Amino acid sequence: MGAALGFLLAGYLSGSVLFARLAAKVFDRPEMLEKSPDGNPGAANAFTYGGFWCGLFVLAGDLVKGFVPVWCWVHCGPAVDPWWTGLILAAPVAGHAFPVFFRFRGGKGIAVSFGCLLGLFPRLEAAVALALFFLFFSLILRISPHFYRTGAAYLAAAALLAATGRAREVLLGFCLMTGIVLLRLHRSGEARSKPEVKLLWMR
Repeated sequence: MGAALGFLLAGYLSGSVLFARLAAKVFDRPEMLEKSPDGNPGAANAFTYGGFWCGLFVLAGDLVKGFVPVWCWVHCGPAVDPWWTGLILAAPVAGHAFPVFFRFRGGKGIAVSFGCLLGLFPRLEAAVALALFFLFFSLILRISPHFYRTGAAYLAAAALLAATGRAREVLLGFCLMTGIVLLRLHRSGEARSKPEVKLLWMR
């Protein structure tokens, strides 16, 4: 259990490193996040207000900080109760959303979520489900603004994983991720205009 707790803490601390904050200094964009409407320290704002290379730096960092702790646990961790996998899977997302290094004021955790789910390789069903629902709600059954689309994608992916009987530890981890992301969305300063749902052929 001691080793599992160590992995859990390492995952949380890894998530607590906000690459958007680092990018603002590395790329000399001190007001990058302040310019954005929601102030979210994530890849989308880094691309929009910091430029391509700044955004790429943040996206890569957020993916890696989720991937590494989970991959190391799955492939190198001790043989303990598999429920620990669920907790460790969600730890970097919790760190990103509520980072100890930044007074627990972090980002939404979308890119970090994908990094964590990719860390389960070769089990990628959760990552594929989340990606497909983001595409579905962006291109086919279009939900806007992004605030609602994100929530819908996570909830739909969680429901699909539960309905298809995925591994319990993966389902637990994904449900924890979903709860963290929804809580962070609820507490964000993002504008919450009336949600709109349109089909592909509607304008």
